Amino acid sequence: QVQLVESGGGLVQPGGSLRLSCAASGFAFSSYAMSWYRQAPGKERELVARITIYGIGTNYADSVKARFTISRDNAKNTVYLQMNNLKTEDTAMYYCSAGATPRYWGQGTQVTVSS
Repeated sequence: QVQLVESGGGLVQPGGSLRLSCAASGFAFSSYAMSWYRQAPGKERELVARITIYGIGTNYADSVKARFTISRDNAKNTVYLQMNNLKTEDTAMYYCSAGATPRYWGQGTQVTVSS
């Protein structure tokens, strides 16, 4: 059974940091590019960051460049998203997905940035 379980979301003040984790099971994690997406209320889901199979290549949405870092640990079947200098506009549900064209999705973790 394929599972992607996100964790690490929460409420944080502007300028703060959070680290999201996504634990994968039930498929060959190390054979998949992994991504983080987010969806804010009333908006479409957007790609935040993507990392290649071996973690060599990454790409980011312009809105998060220099603030967010995606990484992965293939030994732990886990992908991470370090989010620094958070802004109110980063408030959204964050989802991890597996596959260059997303094949599997997690259930999401809520990130709220508010003072």
